[in-house]
Amino acid sequence: MIDLDEFRFALGKYVTGITIVTCNSENGPIGITANSFSSLSLSPPLVLWAPAKASKRHNTFLEAKKFIVHIASENQIELCKSFSKSANGESELIWAYNDEGDAFIENCSARFECIKYNHFDGGDHSIIVGEVKKFETTDHKPLLYLGGNYQKL
Repeated sequence: MIDLDEFRFALGKYVTGITIVTCNSENGPIGITANSFSSLSLSPPLVLWAPAKASKRHNTFLEAKKFIVHIASENQIELCKSFSKSANGESELIWAYNDEGDAFIENCSARFECIKYNHFDGGDHSIIVGEVKKFETTDHKPLLYLGGNYQKL
C-alpha cells in the first residue's frame, strides 16, 4: 500500500510550472490554479490539464467548451494563491477579453486559447484536453512549483 503523504512528497521533487486556467461561467469569468498542465500533441496542437473532482469549479471547467491556460509569470504568485482559493481570484483583478468575449489574464509568460477536444477520467481528477486555437508568449519569466512552494528561476 502506498503512503499518500510520502507519495505527494515524492511528486513534489518534480519541478512544474504553474498555470491559471480560466473560462466563462454563468456568473462571469472564473479561474483555477493548476500545475497539472502538459503539452500533448503538435499536430493537432493539443494541451491537457487536470482539475480535481473535489473542486467546486470542477464541473464548470468540465462542461466548458472553451478555456484559456495561462502560464503564470514570476510576478503572479499572489494571483496564483488567490485562484487556488477562489474562482474569482483577486478582488482587484481586471479581466481582459478577446474578440470572442473570452476572459483572460494579462502579464503571464504564455497564454493558450483552447477549444475543448476531449476529457477523460483520471482518478480523483479529470483530464481535460484542449485544442489550441491561438497562443501568445511574453518575455516574463515563468513561475515554478517545487516541494509545495512557489519558486522563481
